[in-house]
Amino acid sequence: MQFCDECGSMMHTEGDTWVCRSCENEDPRESQAEAAMAIREGQRDDGAPAVADTTQGTTETMQEPCPADDCDSDRAYYGMMPKPGGSYEVRLLTCVECGHKWRES
Repeated sequence: MQFCDECGSMMHTEGDTWVCRSCENEDPRESQAEAAMAIREGQRDDGAPAVADTTQGTTETMQEPCPADDCDSDRAYYGMMPKPGGSYEVRLLTCVECGHKWRES
């Protein structure tokens, strides 16, 4: 996989050239560099990523009704986590009563 040096978008191949569809930047293809790129079969599976625990290190709660069907709690621990690959954060919530976890939508 090749990324554009100009805008950071993923580039695509067209013949013997890498072409960025976003900014139209072009780079020549290099067979040695492409041979060193990892293919899907050669990648290691580290399992599912760890789920953030918003109850660790915080005692702050906010008024937020739990979406679990069998819980009537209206308090939740909360924490902010950067969205992977994004430029904003997501609020993660954990019910004070039942421990149900969800993210703010």
